[in-house]
Amino acid sequence: MPHLTSTDIAGRIEDLYGAPLADLATHAQDRPPGMLSALLGLHHGLAFAERSITFHRDRLAQLVHPDRQIGAHEVTHVLDCARRLAEAVAVRDAQAATGLAVLQSLGRIAAPEPFPVPTPDAAAPPLTATSTAPSR
Repeated sequence: MPHLTSTDIAGRIEDLYGAPLADLATHAQDRPPGMLSALLGLHHGLAFAERSITFHRDRLAQLVHPDRQIGAHEVTHVLDCARRLAEAVAVRDAQAATGLAVLQSLGRIAAPEPFPVPTPDAAAPPLTATSTAPSR
């Protein structure tokens, strides 16, 4: 399964709805919750997880920098940061997998064909009940 980023998800949502993400977000605010709201929420969660990964990865790199000494107090910070990084990666992976599955199940369709208007010549004959069973 390919790994999608929030940018990939945003592009697919824009392709699906044919409008920029900012316009779609404005449009979704005025409507009851639906598929668009769900997709925008999924995108938001994925983008937040990616920012969290970047933050915790950078913080962990600072904490374990070769020029720094790691004492007993710093170990708890290193472990906490590593735990938070792992959680953010798990959230990102779950959001990306869900986003990919949902977006693959959706597709843009052409406008529906108008229904044909029945003409008086094509009117169906009236239905009549012709039962051979005796009535009760």
